[in-house]
Amino acid sequence: MVVQFQAIQKIIFGSPGTGKSYRIAGIAREKLSIEFDEVTKTLSNTVKTVFHPEYTYSDFMGKLLPLTYGGNVIYKYYPGHFLQALGMAYKNLLEGKNDNCLLVIDELNRGNAAAIFGSVFQLLDREEDDWSSYELDVSEMELVGLFNVMGHKANISNDGLIQVDGSNFHIFTRDLKARLQENSNTNGLRLLKNLENRKINIPPNLSIIATINTSDESIYYLDSAFKRRWDWEYIDAPNEDGIEDDNSITDALLKVKLILEDGRKLDWCRCVIGINEFIKKNHNVIRKIEDKQIGWWFIKAKNHEITLEQVQDKLMFYLWDGVFARNKQALNKFIEEQLNKKKVKLVTFADFLTYTSDLLEYCHNSIDAAKIPKINDNEEIEGDLSE
Repeated sequence: MVVQFQAIQKIIFGSPGTGKSYRIAGIAREKLSIEFDEVTKTLSNTVKTVFHPEYTYSDFMGKLLPLTYGGNVIYKYYPGHFLQALGMAYKNLLEGKNDNCLLVIDELNRGNAAAIFGSVFQLLDREEDDWSSYELDVSEMELVGLFNVMGHKANISNDGLIQVDGSNFHIFTRDLKARLQENSNTNGLRLLKNLENRKINIPPNLSIIATINTSDESIYYLDSAFKRRWDWEYIDAPNEDGIEDDNSITDALLKVKLILEDGRKLDWCRCVIGINEFIKKNHNVIRKIEDKQIGWWFIKAKNHEITLEQVQDKLMFYLWDGVFARNKQALNKFIEEQLNKKKVKLVTFADFLTYTSDLLEYCHNSIDAAKIPKINDNEEIEGDLSE
């Protein structure tokens, strides 16, 4: 029996708050038929990790750590996130299940991806049947860790031999092979042959989806060899021209209001689009303009409200320290000419904060309310607004 899978190996990128993580959940459900638990808000058959500057190959693949029991020190092998996802996928194949598995890597470029993947890098090349083009040799310790992830009790005996479920490794694989042949499990037999030879590869029922926040410049560079092994999907930021075709605009989002100090309320949708149009108009002084915009969920609402304090703490600092970090003169000019303020001199961030309400009102009013979809008041607003 040959089960056909269609693996996804993709990097999703775009400006902050555009819903990259939410997009992963959609792909998992729609393309991979992975169930989403509404109670725990998690995907089944999924391992998730976040790369960061201190994340290493050992965190990804696995590592041996000392543990103290009483007066004795023992060492235990902890499978990394990649090995956990791989073991989950292997278990399903060997059991003849059609379930897909998923490894999610958030903030891929906040860690040194080339060093983190290490030799696993070569497994990212896939054939037409979505199996890895190459295999990777693994140590006995890694192999034991993999079998433990798969739900077996594996260890290395005192004579240095691998044992699985109380049997010698050779006997265990012989018996498993017989069962796979009896069930005509072709994928399982292919997988087992690699394991017998102390090799691993990525099977077609394991997808890998990563996210990148390209607006963050304090990140690691991804070389072209690494990039070409992935499909790429860009999530555009909200803009005035694409409002009518933006399927991410929901009734819940349209309900969100920005509360000013005097109690007046602005439509958050119009504010976001207006801010992005403001950023785009200054494209001549902003590097990587498509990554410097913001998404609907750059600031998350509570009870359909966003406070001025939230905007000051997050959005205004982002504009000051990120978008216009290299050219504050553009902000000076905007405030003087568009907000009709005289003798503006932005020396500190505190100076910029004094114009928060004026900036938001300008951005809000620059977007025609008629262009924003209308709320369907007859429908109950459900779901959260998180990315």
